[in-house]
Amino acid sequence: MSTVTASPTVARDLLNGLVEHGFTLATGVPCSLLAGAFTLLEAAPGAPGHTGLRYVSAPREDSALGIASGAAVAGEKSVVLMQNSGLGYCLNVITSFNLIYDVPVLLIVSWRGHDGNDAVEHDVIGAELLRLLTLFALPYTVLDPSDVTGSVAGVLDQMDREQRCAVLIVREGI
Repeated sequence: MSTVTASPTVARDLLNGLVEHGFTLATGVPCSLLAGAFTLLEAAPGAPGHTGLRYVSAPREDSALGIASGAAVAGEKSVVLMQNSGLGYCLNVITSFNLIYDVPVLLIVSWRGHDGNDAVEHDVIGAELLRLLTLFALPYTVLDPSDVTGSVAGVLDQMDREQRCAVLIVREGI
């Protein structure tokens, strides 16, 4: 089982970067690798640490993608946070709605099992994540914790250029 070392600075920089690029809505299903980001998102508006993003908790990844996609259709920039197994769960929604109707939503996906040293269910999809993204032609960037601003700008550039969902992959805990 991999050990999660959260980096609250990286989580804050990531969420602040999204706000600076006009994002207003975040939704998703918690994952231990994204715990710092979810802690910041769950802070009450006006409370210390609040990011400025409106956060809507979701019971499942496909529900989160539906919330974010509806907001995107209404003109709002939205982001979904999930682990890579949740991405697998959402492929039908992505292919039957987002890709067909050109509804780009940013996905922040934790890369569980990337090192083959996680729970077996994470190791399976972790070993295939990049091939899966390539197969579905989903542009992606792996978050560089030493250059969060560049990582955010890079994935958003891909999303804007290709007008499709893009994935920011988080390998280490934030």
